[in-house]
Amino acid sequence: MAREIRVAIIHDWLNGMRGGEAVLEAILELYPQAEIFTLICEREKISKSILSHRIHTSRIQNLPGGVTNYRYFLPMMPKAIEAFDLRGFDLIISSSHCVAKGIRKPQSAVHVSYVHSPMRYIWDRFEDYFGSGRASLPVRIAANTLRSRLQKWDRRTSSKENIDLILSNSKFISNRILEFWGRDSRVVHPFVELSRFGKPRTAKDFYLVFGAFAPYKRVDLAIEAFRKLQLPLVVAGGGQDLERIRGLVKDTRIDLIADPTNSQVEKLYSECRAMVFPGIEDFGITPLEAMASGAPVVGIDAGGVKETVTPDTGLFFSEQTVESLSAAILRLERGEVKISEAACRRRAADFSRTRFQREFLAAVDSVFSK
Repeated sequence: MAREIRVAIIHDWLNGMRGGEAVLEAILELYPQAEIFTLICEREKISKSILSHRIHTSRIQNLPGGVTNYRYFLPMMPKAIEAFDLRGFDLIISSSHCVAKGIRKPQSAVHVSYVHSPMRYIWDRFEDYFGSGRASLPVRIAANTLRSRLQKWDRRTSSKENIDLILSNSKFISNRILEFWGRDSRVVHPFVELSRFGKPRTAKDFYLVFGAFAPYKRVDLAIEAFRKLQLPLVVAGGGQDLERIRGLVKDTRIDLIADPTNSQVEKLYSECRAMVFPGIEDFGITPLEAMASGAPVVGIDAGGVKETVTPDTGLFFSEQTVESLSAAILRLERGEVKISEAACRRRAADFSRTRFQREFLAAVDSVFSK
């Protein structure tokens, strides 16, 4: 009788259900016997489907503040991920935007890494996180000291000896992987949960910004543009920049919905005039969610959004400036751009969960022989 294949799936951290965790769930469906290895896990914040798997956590889990302030432990993360003992596993799949792909691969195993992004904070987004005004002076000094060491580790653990196949979530990320790591990768776009966003559309007059609040998302740009345009905007989301965003919308006519529920998000998508997407994203799942709801997208002409939004489903602005974004919004307001609900929904349907799983499984099977 043939021995059952042992599969280990490595994920940076489990403390919420965002785009990366949706991808993780889809991968776990393909490998129901897989065990999960992650730096930290807040079990009350993740789905039952993920919890149904055996979950191993790193030593950071048990350190004071390790779970609540995990970002402060970035210098320890490479060693913590390398400490996992994966001997006896045949197939290793990492879902990585930080250090997950840096696990130590046993010589007999095959490692496939699905990369959402190389570590943003040590490569091209360093100033967004640690620039002047973004972090305190001690943090900035520490970050500059650690940056070179983390970059060397990131390149070393991306070698062919450690990763047999790299999958990227967009052409944009594939180009960054080639630039930073010197590796080719195969693009497998993520998916949108089409059934969740199928409710009838009743468009109103407000625009929407939605997502996790992080420096590179440039929510501040949208706030300033709509403050000057005097047009209605709803900013919905949460995350590390929530208090900063709260301060920016104070004394404006812009509405902030902090940490919206799923039903609130679905309603906002179905009612917004259009979704505004001002940040340069690795892929960007929220524009697809908006299109699946029948809403057009106004996005920056850069990053992963260029691989999803088409002239039939939205329009782009060329620069991350108030003037450029405002000009695009005014084109929509004046009726210069006509976008149909049906075109948006058709485009979103190209990014189904079934398509993702089929392409992912084919990629893994290309390097892993059962």
